[in-house]
Amino acid sequence: MKIFKAPRFDGIDGDAVLIEARRQIARHVNLPARRAFLQRSLTLGGLSLLTGCSISDNEQVEAALSRISRFNDKVQGLIFDPNQLAPTYPDSMITRPFPFNAYYGEDEVRQVDEQAWRLEVTGLVSDRRQWNLADLRAMQQYDQVTRHICVEGWSAIGKWGGVRFGDFLRRVGADLSAKYVGFKCADDYYTSIDMATALHPQTLMAITYDGAPLPPKYGFPMKLRMPTKLGYKNPKHIRAIFVTNTYPGGYWEDQGYNWFGGS
Repeated sequence: MKIFKAPRFDGIDGDAVLIEARRQIARHVNLPARRAFLQRSLTLGGLSLLTGCSISDNEQVEAALSRISRFNDKVQGLIFDPNQLAPTYPDSMITRPFPFNAYYGEDEVRQVDEQAWRLEVTGLVSDRRQWNLADLRAMQQYDQVTRHICVEGWSAIGKWGGVRFGDFLRRVGADLSAKYVGFKCADDYYTSIDMATALHPQTLMAITYDGAPLPPKYGFPMKLRMPTKLGYKNPKHIRAIFVTNTYPGGYWEDQGYNWFGGS
């Protein structure tokens, strides 16, 4: 059994720091989303682990939260159960309409040409050929009705259909011992996930929504749907997948959000 050691900080009062950190988070309105996310998500490391330093200035707040965030990523990865399924729901509980969610407005949704679209597969894989939608549709399809949980505090239930990502990775001869799988998207979004989540049976290469082709606002022609991750970890309009042992980061992760992003 592994023993987790909290990150150490020199010079701080543990009870006072939590109050001070929350006050600083509320004060710095220029970074509300990031700080609110960190405040909510550091459930294992927690601001209460901070002992021995004053974080009355912005740089110390950022450094402390970032260190705990990285610590939490490691803990979440270690306790993640690749065999535990997220809850599923009947069709009657689907949220209609399912909310649009992106870092841009709905009027800026990327329009991808199905005939021209090709999925690039690179990195630690043996078969690097490009895939089209017909190739994905020819593989065994699965449906799931699961809850999307957004870091902003809302959730919605949707019905997604497509190829199990684990089946796809095995099909292309991916190195399943690699650490990361990264994604590049047509809307310039990018992110990455751990291999255990990639192989989870509910991680789908979604090409349909509610029994119909995936609409552009939900990520046409293909998005990754992971009910075990928060919404920002579910990339849309995917154009490239790569398997690697080099940390790839992500659009929000590079701005300070937790990388593991478990829901």
